[in-house]
Amino acid sequence: MNSAHVFSFAKNGDGFVLDGKPFQIRSGEMHPARIPVEYWRHRIQMVKAMGMNTIALYIMWNCHEPSEGAFDFHTGNRDIEAFIRLCQSEGMWVLLRPGPYVCAEWDLGGIPSYLLRYTDIQLRTDSASDSRYMSAVARYIGELVPRVKPLMAIHGGPILMIQIENEFGSYASNAAYLEEIRQLWIRGGIEGPFYTEDGLVQVEQNRTYVVDGAIALSNGDAAQIEAASKMFPAVPVMAGEVYPGWLTHWGDSALQGTAVDLSATLDELMRKNLSFNLYVIHGGTSFGFHAGANVDADTGEYQPDITSYDYSAPISEQGVATAKYMKYREIVSRYLARPLPDVPEPVATLATDIRSLIPQRFASVWDNLPPSLPAGQTVDPQPFEMYGQVSGFVVYRKRLEHYRGGRLDIGDVHDYACVFIGGEYVGGASRARMPRARAKSLNIRHREPLALASSGSNEAAVLDLLVEGMGRVNYGHAMIDRKGLVEPVALRDESGVTGVLTGWEVFLLPMDASFIENIRPMCSYPNRAGLFFRAALSLDTVGDVYLDMSQWTKGVVWVNGNNLGRYWNIGPQMRLYCPAPWLKPGDNTITVFDLHQTEAKPIELASTLT
Repeated sequence: MNSAHVFSFAKNGDGFVLDGKPFQIRSGEMHPARIPVEYWRHRIQMVKAMGMNTIALYIMWNCHEPSEGAFDFHTGNRDIEAFIRLCQSEGMWVLLRPGPYVCAEWDLGGIPSYLLRYTDIQLRTDSASDSRYMSAVARYIGELVPRVKPLMAIHGGPILMIQIENEFGSYASNAAYLEEIRQLWIRGGIEGPFYTEDGLVQVEQNRTYVVDGAIALSNGDAAQIEAASKMFPAVPVMAGEVYPGWLTHWGDSALQGTAVDLSATLDELMRKNLSFNLYVIHGGTSFGFHAGANVDADTGEYQPDITSYDYSAPISEQGVATAKYMKYREIVSRYLARPLPDVPEPVATLATDIRSLIPQRFASVWDNLPPSLPAGQTVDPQPFEMYGQVSGFVVYRKRLEHYRGGRLDIGDVHDYACVFIGGEYVGGASRARMPRARAKSLNIRHREPLALASSGSNEAAVLDLLVEGMGRVNYGHAMIDRKGLVEPVALRDESGVTGVLTGWEVFLLPMDASFIENIRPMCSYPNRAGLFFRAALSLDTVGDVYLDMSQWTKGVVWVNGNNLGRYWNIGPQMRLYCPAPWLKPGDNTITVFDLHQTEAKPIELASTLT
């Protein structure tokens, strides 16, 4: 596969051609950003052993440029070139899906949040509509071009096609925008082949395709390929996203997609020699704060995604061949001339007889507040993005003079707030759904004013709002989703007078690796929520493990400084995946930040997600 190859389209639009011969794309999608780099080869081999010949992958722009102009294509699992070369070394072709927008149940659909500092920003549009957005896109693609060009099939690499944007027909109809992105690649010396991805109805209605570009269909099957081929006879059509499972939101009744069976769809695609991509064949994990969110188009309900991206995919979150995998492997193998390679052995897990972890109270967030931002930036509380913060938490603090209680309205908080008066937790608000029976100490819903009791004196009181930003919306027209306080905060006093609160102190808590490493082990407020807990896990050998957080309320877990992601007792996910490369023989440090608990609870160790 290292010599130059010519990948093209059949002249009658009837499929794809590789080196002059008809070629069926049998693709499985997975995302390097969701998989520890140490497991990349194993997962690629798993895809190959299921009968696929291609890997489709998203590039998450905001993973590589979290702050403006500061790119990282080298550290950890950000080395996209290495991943693509690894695909090639395993005899796999590549479909590259670089965005700039990818959706992917990923924070802001992969678009960097620094763009949201502009109050009037427009995303996913051409230069004439918003030059700031397209200037950033041009800088991003400019960084990709020299990395991608040598990896194109025509230059001896494994990349067959590059996708232009993603599912744009579900967002708008703007041919100039898609063409502007295509031209960025062409000016860099990459002339294609290109393709687009959309639902059948969306591509028909909004004509969201590019000149001479192939068409991939979301939720596609053989019948839809036939229908699209009649509408667009000049270019090949493939099933670009065939769903073997589905995404899950916090608060769903169960993990989604478990009942999906693609057997009939997959058999027909193979029998008719049609090209397809399974989205996703292996989902992995939205580690850290990368999980995205949706907003229900009918109700406006905010729906953050869980940390696991298991997706009920054929290859599980931890890289195990599921029953679906074995069934689909057998279907594909019927139509292939050569036997498939053996299924790779699964990665080892920790012994299940390891005792529970009992963390100890370690530190208080209130003893670890950084210096407040300059007063000029905090007259009115602003969203995270206006302070240059990508994710994590922010404390908004206001001194209330002559405080005698009242009702507090924090407006459209994004996305979860804990409210303290004089250091005492008095309630909170959640933008996401929260069944009252499981709400624990939270006693209000989003947008309901919070009654604050009077202390019976005219002394000043300190109001603290500890706000968590969860996933930014990654799909639809609600993507301008800033985090933190996005509306003024008002207090109505006992006499019924309402006043907007100004003149705040603001403390940024990104909870990144540096912050966690430098936590001071101080706990001046052991009974005040907002505590860090620590436990040591002593190991002779390492293996994959899940941490069961079902006895905790809501927070984040780090293992040896690696952020496993969020947990939340509204479920349905109760366990967080910790890959073996993040552990070491000897003592391992487990850090938990819980927004509510002041007493530690056991953490059970498990070998599976459920």
